[in-house]
Amino acid sequence: MKIILSRKGFDSSYGGQPSPILPDNTLLSLPIPAKIDNIKFTDLKHNGCTYYDIIKQLKPKTKIKTGYNSHLDPDIRHETLKRHKNWKGLFGQVKSAQRHLENQGVKKGDLFLFFGWFKQTEFIGNTLRYVKNAPDVHVIFGYLQIGDIYKTNQFPEYAAYHPHVYRNNVKNNCIYEASEQLSFNRKKAGYGTFKYNPSLVLTKPGFTRSRWELPDFFKNVKISYHSNKSFKNDYFDSAKIGQEFVIEESNEITNWAMSLFDC
Repeated sequence: MKIILSRKGFDSSYGGQPSPILPDNTLLSLPIPAKIDNIKFTDLKHNGCTYYDIIKQLKPKTKIKTGYNSHLDPDIRHETLKRHKNWKGLFGQVKSAQRHLENQGVKKGDLFLFFGWFKQTEFIGNTLRYVKNAPDVHVIFGYLQIGDIYKTNQFPEYAAYHPHVYRNNVKNNCIYEASEQLSFNRKKAGYGTFKYNPSLVLTKPGFTRSRWELPDFFKNVKISYHSNKSFKNDYFDSAKIGQEFVIEESNEITNWAMSLFDC
């Protein structure tokens, strides 16, 4: 089972603010804006509140407007939209990013771990705000174990809403469908999100968010977009480019990934 660290959600260029670690420890990844997609931020909901309202509370001067569309990908949180009865978690990729996954041999049974830019939040009265002086961190917020892989014009009927279905004219378009259950934990669905836990934080305390603290055994495996030079004396310098970092298979890496589900 290969492990793929996949960077997703708002960043400094797309969205311009961190996704919130909500007061109840929900890791609510905010999908990037995308003009060609058709799901609006006002269509997405969490606990009865739209994503647009959450964004606006956290950053009143946000550039995200009421009518803006979102790129809901990965789509791994059931409550976000009204669902087809056959719906499963989905993740799409295209062009060179998909070619990278193919070149790295990503296949059925492999596990995506999605991470993004997050910051702690709190309620001030009835308004959600970022916690003052809380660190900006990269956090693993969700997962999808690959059950099936669909290429252009092969997508399942229930996935008609997904943004990568609308990319049929884009080269190397692909959708990854989640497995029914995790192969290593049949009690858990093959897709989903995590609640915040310090073990899910990649960023080393006191460092900028792209400087990570990884177990020493990561030095023994290949990580795409990285080299031995990525390991500094005090931190792992994660690549600023690339969406998916594919990690070479090893028992230690697999055990590390599996341990995240015990949080």
